[in-house]
Amino acid sequence: MRLTTKGRYAVTAMLDLALNPKQGPMSLAEISSRQGISLSYLEQLFSKLRRKSLVKSVRGPGGGYQLSRASEEIFVAQIMDAVNEVIDATGCKKTANCQNGITCLTHYLWCDLSDQIHEFLSQISLGDLMDQNNVQQDIDEKLLKILKF
Repeated sequence: MRLTTKGRYAVTAMLDLALNPKQGPMSLAEISSRQGISLSYLEQLFSKLRRKSLVKSVRGPGGGYQLSRASEEIFVAQIMDAVNEVIDATGCKKTANCQNGITCLTHYLWCDLSDQIHEFLSQISLGDLMDQNNVQQDIDEKLLKILKF
């Protein structure tokens, strides 16, 4: 089980937006430059984030993206879900077709772990992440601890 760049980059970009609210709408080029994420990849991610109403776009001079609501009201799990990042510890993608059509002995253990990870991420808002001293390092360490079971 591992997170793809899709989920990591979406959370990073959203946190970048949250950390820079006084600048007004932010261009994806600015986020791309600061975070080292491909502009075309950010465009794909923000299209999904906008569809799920996590960000809103502002057109025209000085336009860009901004959070759709307060950082305390946007949770990491919502961001992951918006970009279709699935955290799944099972080997069968939760189909219960683990061993030639048969549910393996530990299937429900791995399903429960996946649910616990999602629940954990549902409790962490962008605001929580902003309150931490070393934001990026802390989130990476927390996720790695969970994923290194």
